[in-house]
Amino acid sequence: MINVMLVEDHALTRMGLSMLLSNTEGITLLAEAADGADGIKKAREYSPDVILMDIGLPNIDGIEATQKIKDFNPNIKVLIFTSRDGENDVFEAFKAGADGYIMKGATPEQTVTAIKSVYEGVGWIDPAIAKLVFANLQKPSTQIVSEPESVKQGRNNSYGLTERELDVLELMVEGLTNPQIADRLVIARSTAKAHVHSILQKLCTTSRTQATVMAINERLV
Repeated sequence: MINVMLVEDHALTRMGLSMLLSNTEGITLLAEAADGADGIKKAREYSPDVILMDIGLPNIDGIEATQKIKDFNPNIKVLIFTSRDGENDVFEAFKAGADGYIMKGATPEQTVTAIKSVYEGVGWIDPAIAKLVFANLQKPSTQIVSEPESVKQGRNNSYGLTERELDVLELMVEGLTNPQIADRLVIARSTAKAHVHSILQKLCTTSRTQATVMAINERLV
C-alpha cells in the first residue's frame, strides 16, 4: 500500500485528485494540505511514502517545500504535479530533490503510474518535460565538441564513473529501461542493473530521474 499526501491549493483540483487517489487500489490518501507550510507540517506528522506537490502554493512554494521536506526526511518521494513547464521550474524542482515531474494535463492513469513509479524509485518525467530535458542535453553537447579531450575526460570522471557506466548513464538519459540498456550494450540484464545501481551510488542520488538531471547539469553525457 502506497501512502500518499496531496499538497494543492486549488480546491476543485484537490477534490478531484482526492477522489482519484481514494478510489485507486494500492493507494491510501493520508492527508491533504492547501499550502506549502501546512504541507511541510503534515509531512512531518504523517511521513507519507509519496507527496503529490503543486509548485504555485501560498506561503511557501512547492519547490521550497520539497527541499525542506527532503532535508528532514529524504525517504519521502515527491512528485511535482503542476501546470508549469518552464525550464527554471523544472530544474529547480529536481535540484530541490523532486523524484518526478508530471503536468496537470496528465490522465488519471498517467498520474497513478507516476505515483507508483516514484514510489518504486524509478522516477517519472512527463513527456512534455522530457523534451525540455533532452533539448538541454543537446546544448552542452555542441560545446563539448570544441573542448580539449583532457577537459572532457576530467569532467566525465569527476564522479568516478567508468567508461561503461558513462555509456549506461547516457542511455538512462535517453529514457531506456534496464532490459533495453542491456540489449543496446549487449550485456546481461543483471549487469545493466548493477551498473545503474553503481551510478546512483556514485552520484549520491536515489532515483533514475535525479541521476538524469544531474547528468545533464554536470555535463556527464
